[in-house]
This record gives sequence, C-alpha cells and structure tokens, in this order.
Amino acid sequence: MLSVIKARAKQKYRTSRYPAEAPVMPDRFQGLPEVKPDACGADCQAGCVQACPVGAVSRGGGRLAVDLGRCLFCGECERACPHGCIRFTRDHALAARSREAFVRDGGPKPLAAALDGRLRKLYGRSLKLRQVSAGGCNACEADCNVLGTLVFDLGRFGIQFVASPRHADGLLITGPVTKNMELALRKTYDAVPEPRIVIAVGACAIAGGPYIDHDEVRNGAASVVPVDLYVPGCPPNPWTILDGLLRLLGRIPDHAG
Repeated sequence: MLSVIKARAKQKYRTSRYPAEAPVMPDRFQGLPEVKPDACGADCQAGCVQACPVGAVSRGGGRLAVDLGRCLFCGECERACPHGCIRFTRDHALAARSREAFVRDGGPKPLAAALDGRLRKLYGRSLKLRQVSAGGCNACEADCNVLGTLVFDLGRFGIQFVASPRHADGLLITGPVTKNMELALRKTYDAVPEPRIVIAVGACAIAGGPYIDHDEVRNGAASVVPVDLYVPGCPPNPWTILDGLLRLLGRIPDHAG
C-alpha cells in the first residue's frame, strides 16, 4: 500500500485543466486546414484535388475549397501543392452544428454553437450518451473511449456513456452506417426518450469517409437520423471530440477558438 501511495504522489495531478487551459497537441497532429483559395499559381495543375483520396478538395470556379466533413486529414493535398495553398494547422477545435459549415475556402472556421436554451438547461450539466458503432473500424470508437481516462475525465463535465438507449439523452454515432447497421441505428434512435440529440463523430459518420458512395454504406448518420453535432477527423483527436461536446453544451463560448 505504501508503494502505491508513493507512486500516486509522484504522478501528481494528471487531469487536464481544459477548457481553462489549451491542450498540448502532439507534434504529428494535423488540425484545421488553412486554405488560401486565391493563391494558386498560373501553372497550377490542381494536384491537391487529384491527391485527395475522398474528393474533399475541390476547385470549383477556380476557387480552392476543402470539405472538412469528407477530409481524412492525411495531408496528401498539402504535400501535393507547390504553392502552399493548403496548410494543416494545430488547431483542434473543428466541430460544427451544420454540414455546410465544413466547406473551408478561406472564410472563418466552423465553431459549434450551443444547444438552444431548453436543451442546454436539460443537458448542460448532465448528458448521457449511447454510443453506436455503425460499421466503424474502431478508431473513432477508441478515441471516444479515451475520454474516460484520467487525462480527459469526461465525467467531470457530467457527460457519460450508458449501456442502453433508454437511459440515454442522445446518440454518439461512429462509422459510415452500413446497410446492415441502418435498421439497428433507427431502432436505437427510436428507443432514446425525447428530446434527444445526435452526435456524428468521424469522417465516416459525417460523409462516409473512405467508403463514401460505396453500395453498402449510407454515407453517414444524417442519411438515417437528424444530426445535431458533427465532429470531423479520421479519427478525430480526443481533444477535438471533447471540444465539440463542451461547445454543444455551452461550456465553451461559440466564439472562443
């Protein structure tokens, strides 16, 4: 027992002070892309568009844009552009309330607004979520699980994952929603008491990810159930997921980057 106490004293306080203090992101982290839509040179061959494996980069009307909902954050577009028109930053705050907010063409970044007053009053201090893996690869699911560790300590914000949709206030969905999971997702959604919220986590749950337009997937959760919050990434960093959840509950001002 004495050795346990000594080890605990040596470890000190491990839980992050987020959102009061910004998290320290890993060196390899690729966050919000900075897009310069008018910086393409005269010799531009749109290599960034061709390099994107999921069609997240477009150049309609000669104006460059990146769809964060599709983006895998692989960095291929950045490496393919000789003019530096796309650069991934270390900004982890990526979640948004609408799908359209994810099209980055040099404008302001998407920031998730809080729920309306009634829902925020209901769930602002206590939110129970049923997680549904609708055909995911387990990467997004793993990063959601990480939120329960002592570094993030999701429970201190009153947010918990529960085993039954009947005990939940909403769903957190991962995966592209395969045909085999479509009915299960609908039934799970119907089992959640109203009012209920839905959170789509990861590129697959938002737009189908690398499986987009495959015959066996539904291209994300919104094709089956209404979605209140989208968290992009492949997979999203745990800080990105936590940031989106707290913004949804009004625990972080929607203007705070």
